[in-house]
Amino acid sequence: MTQNTKNKLWPLSLSVLVVALDQITKALVVKYIPLLTPFSDNGIIEIFGKYLRLIHVRNKAVAFSMGAGLPDSVRFMLFSVLSLMAVIIIYIVYFRNNEFTKLQRWALCGILGGGLGNLVDRFFRWPDGVVDFIDCYFFGIFGWERWPTFNIADSAVVVCGIIFIISFIVQAVHDSKNSKSEASK
Repeated sequence: MTQNTKNKLWPLSLSVLVVALDQITKALVVKYIPLLTPFSDNGIIEIFGKYLRLIHVRNKAVAFSMGAGLPDSVRFMLFSVLSLMAVIIIYIVYFRNNEFTKLQRWALCGILGGGLGNLVDRFFRWPDGVVDFIDCYFFGIFGWERWPTFNIADSAVVVCGIIFIISFIVQAVHDSKNSKSEASK
């Protein structure tokens, strides 16, 4: 096995870890925390008072419940089948691209692990939706008292996505400085 192949395979462990942690936490939530309903707040577990709570809700759409009003068949195609195809395409690009830095590979695998974690729910918890359970106080910013409830997979996508974007910005700045210093020689 070449060093390049090892460099591409090792970050996949992050994808596996994210999917495992995501599915284990979701299974625990489903087993031990009752589904939150508009008529009952039974099952809210306060971790840091109103600032961080665990609750059990289901999201049949995507981020911020976008697309919740679409028919079931359309939601399934858009949020499950097309998402799976996108994940497969990204993994193909991941293995064919030799230009990603080590940090970019790790970040991309974290994003893909989060995507796979939610895809497991979309296929195996259909039509109930993705299990979300982390509920944070949002101090009324944007008129929201609470941030939309999320899960481990969502966290991985956001955190690793930010790292991925920042790494490209840092790389572009670095490349720009190098090209300027080369031009001045």
